[in-house]
Amino acid sequence: MIETLAEPIMTIDKLTDSMETVSLQFENPPMEALRSSQQHFAIVAGRARKYPGDVTPFAVIEDNSVEAARDLYSIMRQGESTYIVSEAPLAMPNGLSCGGPVGVKQMTYPRNRPLPFASESDVIVEPLSCANAAEMVELTSIAFPGFFRIRTCEMGAYYGIRHEGRLVAMCGERMNIGDFHEISGLCTHPDFRGRGYAAVLMMQLMRDHRMAGLQSYLHVSANNANAIALYERMGFDHRGEFQLRLITRDT
Repeated sequence: MIETLAEPIMTIDKLTDSMETVSLQFENPPMEALRSSQQHFAIVAGRARKYPGDVTPFAVIEDNSVEAARDLYSIMRQGESTYIVSEAPLAMPNGLSCGGPVGVKQMTYPRNRPLPFASESDVIVEPLSCANAAEMVELTSIAFPGFFRIRTCEMGAYYGIRHEGRLVAMCGERMNIGDFHEISGLCTHPDFRGRGYAAVLMMQLMRDHRMAGLQSYLHVSANNANAIALYERMGFDHRGEFQLRLITRDT
């Protein structure tokens, strides 16, 4: 959810329609996903639920009470950390610690907006599967260590670009909620940035979503001005911002 995009996206025609800031589509994406399209991942205890640690580091508590936090504690391993959405500080029981907050912006690509035009490219984009999980984790660990796990590949479709057989760029889906599919895991190896790979991969997913009647959306760190500006130029609209807090089971 908090990801770094250091590669400039290839030139895309300027969109003429205005950008309007509106309310969040999903105020708590992990909660929405774990209660709907991705409920099969949910590990549940009382007022808490979470993704398995080898899928993605996100969890949910239904309120900010110590009791709800204890439920979360019961389904975490010692030393495990997970992110939850919470605007207010949390009441932590013994054994749990809380860090943050970290601001995250949510952006969506409107269903009625034409897809942005990208210049022609001879880059070959290939589908990735969980058979590629190890090299996907290795690549993403350069850009945002710890967010992409060995089973994150199970959360949606992924695409990659190779150079001489080596995976050098990738992008895919994460928290899919009904018809809204999140673009995530976008990264390019530092040695191959500046070649437009990020745009090629994003456009592949956006085309897939449009053809399937789905809506593309994404999350980006609120302080990542470069990535936000790029997404704005591609035509993504701001939906709002929420706070993430890192919960760690210490004992």
